[in-house]
Amino acid sequence: MRAEDMRRDGGAVANIVPAGEASIARAAETLRAGGLVAFPTETVYGLGADATDDRAVAAIFEAKGRPRFNPLIVHLPNFQQAADCVEIDELARTAAERFWPGPLTLVLPRRAETGISYLCSAGLDSLAVRVPGHPVAQALLAATGRPLAAPSANASGSVSPTTAAHVADSLDGRVDLILDGGPCTVGVESSVLDLTGDRPVLLRPGGIPKEALEAALGTIEEDSSEDHAPRSPGRLANHYAPGRPLRLAARDANPDEALLAFGPSPPTGARTTLNLSERGDLVEAAANLFAMLHALDDPHHAAIAVMPIPRRGLGAAINDRLRRAAAPHE
Repeated sequence: MRAEDMRRDGGAVANIVPAGEASIARAAETLRAGGLVAFPTETVYGLGADATDDRAVAAIFEAKGRPRFNPLIVHLPNFQQAADCVEIDELARTAAERFWPGPLTLVLPRRAETGISYLCSAGLDSLAVRVPGHPVAQALLAATGRPLAAPSANASGSVSPTTAAHVADSLDGRVDLILDGGPCTVGVESSVLDLTGDRPVLLRPGGIPKEALEAALGTIEEDSSEDHAPRSPGRLANHYAPGRPLRLAARDANPDEALLAFGPSPPTGARTTLNLSERGDLVEAAANLFAMLHALDDPHHAAIAVMPIPRRGLGAAINDRLRRAAAPHE
């Protein structure tokens, strides 16, 4: 049963199920089929999708009404599977050995061939990864056999959920299944530590106090900026900008340009054309956005012409991302 078919019945929410062997197997099947499942972690409930499925990850943004394509945390069952997705240096290994499984997210350089959707990175060359400590989250990861992208399971801008009922109140009708594992024990989001630079930077305080992080890792800087912290989930971001200039709201394309098209019958004449969605489907367009920007960012193209995208639904996030990508490079 899909989320849009779920309805309240006598005050109860039909798609909340107690976490157990059968319900976790059902949740894993839903995730492998591209659905959305809310599940408990030790921090807050996460809204999970198969992190290797572009369209499933795009559905997270649609369900949350997330206004921008901020990076998403990718949840993995253990250190080794995290190391398959990101570059691990000595400091990252120390952090992982000390705090994983647990409420610490590490932002690290993503490996070239991870299979993880570019939407999870918001087009950046980094990836936010975490090994959760909650037994239900671990059981779900094992049953699904895939990494899970999972921001907090609430509508964008609302309070993060620490019970299954909180999820239902915020996302009723927008999630396929809610696994009820009881109240979260930590109750605040994970700490987000950026290890991509010369020194560690705490991008978001959370479940691991800064003092504990510094005791294990040495001095950690704090980043208090908002619009200049692109690598952290849950913050405004100035995301990946291609090397080719973007020409927005294009109705035609020049022979030396690439065309990022949308909808049926795009204009002809571009050197290369990729269509975000021939059907005009904004979820499909969101799923394709970063991968297609990467593909068209080629020195053979003088610029990337981008056709108009409707601003309804996920179109608002797509347009926000394109506007930022088109801004002059500093």
